[in-house]
Parts: sequence; C-alpha cells; structure tokens
Amino acid sequence: MKYKALFENAQKAGKVLLTLPDKRMNEILHSVGKNILNKKDTILTENQKDLDRMNPSDPKYDRLKLTAERMEGIVADLENVTRLPSPVGRILMETVRPNGLKIKKVSVPFGLIGIIYEARPNVSIDVFSLCFKSGNACILKGGSDAEYSNKAIVQAIREVLQSFSIPEDCCTLLPSGREAAAALLDARGQVDLIIPRGSQSLIRFVHENAKVPVIETGAGICHTYFDAEGDKEIGRAVVANAKTRRVSVCNALDCMIIHEKRLSDLPFICEKLKDSHVIIYADEKSYKALSGFYPENLLQHATEESFGTEFLDYKMSIKTVPDRKEAFEHIARYGSKHSECIVSENEETADWFQNQVDAACVYVNAPTSFSDGAQFGLGAEIGISTQKLHARGPMALEELTTYKWLIEGRGQIR
Repeated sequence: MKYKALFENAQKAGKVLLTLPDKRMNEILHSVGKNILNKKDTILTENQKDLDRMNPSDPKYDRLKLTAERMEGIVADLENVTRLPSPVGRILMETVRPNGLKIKKVSVPFGLIGIIYEARPNVSIDVFSLCFKSGNACILKGGSDAEYSNKAIVQAIREVLQSFSIPEDCCTLLPSGREAAAALLDARGQVDLIIPRGSQSLIRFVHENAKVPVIETGAGICHTYFDAEGDKEIGRAVVANAKTRRVSVCNALDCMIIHEKRLSDLPFICEKLKDSHVIIYADEKSYKALSGFYPENLLQHATEESFGTEFLDYKMSIKTVPDRKEAFEHIARYGSKHSECIVSENEETADWFQNQVDAACVYVNAPTSFSDGAQFGLGAEIGISTQKLHARGPMALEELTTYKWLIEGRGQIR
C-alpha cells in the first residue's frame, strides 16, 4: 500500500504541471541547475560513498563516477532543455470534415513516467529535466550502487520545487530495493510508461515482468564496418573515438568488421588503441594481420563469445569479411539495433548499408559515439530506444508526449 500511495501522490503532482506555462517551467529548471551546482560538494561527497562500495575495475564504475566537470556538463544539458520549445500542445494534424466537424490531433504528456536505471546518477537529472519540461511527473528507481548519489541529487531538485510551491512528488525517488522495483512494474493504472536504462539483463527483466507499457532502451552492441573503399585515416579516427572516448556507455564500439582486402591497413587503423590498452579479440585473419604490430599482451584469439558482447570496457573484437553482404549479416546476427557505422568512400555502398542495416542510428564515416540526445540537438536524453514502436533512437522531449484528438461540432449527429 505504501507504494500505491506514492504513485497516487506523484499522479496528483503531475496534474499541476499541466497548468504551468513554459516560461515558468524554464525558470524552475534554471533554479534546479543552480541548486545542483550549489550543492556540488555535497553531491560529490555522497557520490564518493557509492564509489567506495564499488571495485574500480567494474565497468559500471565510470558510469557511477561524478566529477565537478561532469556535473557542469549535466547541468549544461539541463540548460539546453530549457532552450527548446515545449513539446506539449503542438497541433500535429488539423482538418475540417465535410459535415463541419473540426478535428485536431494535439500532443499531450504521458502523465507519470517511471524510470528504472542502474549506476548512473546523471540519469536522475536528465530524466527530471525532460519529464518536467514535457509536463510529466517522474518516478525514479535507481540502483543500490548509486543510492547516496541519487538521494542527494533528488533532494536538491525537490528543494527547488518546494520553493516554487510545486508539489515535490512530481519527482519521486523510490528506495533502491527489489520490492520497490516490483511495485513499480506492477503499477498498472497509475504509472503510464516505464523506461529502463541499463544492462541487457535489466532491460530483459523489466520487459518480462512489467504490467505497465515499456519502451526498451540501452543495450548497445555497436559495430563499425571498414569497407574495401574506406579511408584509413577516417577509419583510424572513427574506431579510436568510438571505442575509447568512454567505454562504459551504450554507444561505445564493441566490434570492428573489416573487409579482407584492407587487412594490410589494420595495424594503422588500430594503432591509437594501444595508448588506451584496448584488448583486441581478433579472428584468424585479423590476428595474423596484427601480429607483430599490436602489443602481444593485448592481442587475443576471438571465440564465439567475442561477438555479440557489449564489453563496456577497453575491449573489442574484430571480424574479417569478404564483402558487404557478410558484414551486414554479421551485424544482423550480433547487433542490438542500437548504433552501427560504415567507413567507406563509395557512396553507393554507404547508401546500401544505411538502407539495409536495421538499427536506430546508422552512421557513415562518423563514430557511434555521437548517438546521444545532446549531440542530436535534443537537449538531453532519457534513453536510446532500440525498439520500433512510438520512439526509436535518442528519446527526448518530443518522445515523452503522446497525443489526443480534439473534436468540435455544432450539433452534428451521425
């Protein structure tokens, strides 16, 4: 019953957001950003408590870690959200029927959105800013790994809401235990939508157990195909950035696919990976091409488990193919429909790749590391959807709305 009451209170708080003009919402979000920076030291202290409980070698450690610089970036994303137009109340379609009925299709908030996520405290801020701006209340269910960090961040948010006489329950943080997660997944009729952010196992668990509609996001098994006509300078830059910019995020490179005609360029393409001590699991042909050029202690033979794995670490696999068709088939078999890339100077091949590959984001000569709401000009993101219903790719303000039909008549009858 205690969770039912929490959800009811969040529902009621969300109704208040429907009455707020966009200018007022932006004012509140600006104040939230300022308060988070004002409480930076406190938040970082609480974040350190979480970090102290985790092994630094754990792939989640980098996701969990907050720094002063990262917090400034998170708040900058929040500020970007305030500069975007409100997604609510947009007329998506308007028509007058022959009988005189005026029909409009108008964007509206979902209402109450639940987010289940793991060791990523930045999600607390991103989710709140996007939900608030789009008129949705949010229920946050973070993992125990980020318990102290999430509490400090949500406290800073709720202080601002209280100062503006906005019901604090429009941003509700659930306890980190499994009981709370089970209650959220079972909250049909109270929670309108659940979005999981995290590992494949988390997303699978939510999808299999939720009675509330779910949008799947997160798991990214990303490939880069270096074509027979790829530019090796571009290939080296793209592979290095996609793999090493941040290994713990879902848009990081997991597998490089290379055309067998370009194996002689493989040592050059992989050269920058040495600096980050990236372990390469190479198939037989690519292993031979790298032997003597790539550090022996970082070069290993690939196994079946090397493909279709989201490493979230300084590790990647390499697959050699004879043509673009086999590259496509490898991606179709092992990919997660998140982000895929081709490096090629052949326009026809690049167009073919973008048309054929089934993924939310498909790149030509640019790294998958750009799969991010802020990079797409969306302000921030609530996740990257890998499904096809309602939303696909980076989800931001527009994707947090649905629509309803408004019909006006003058006594017409059917």
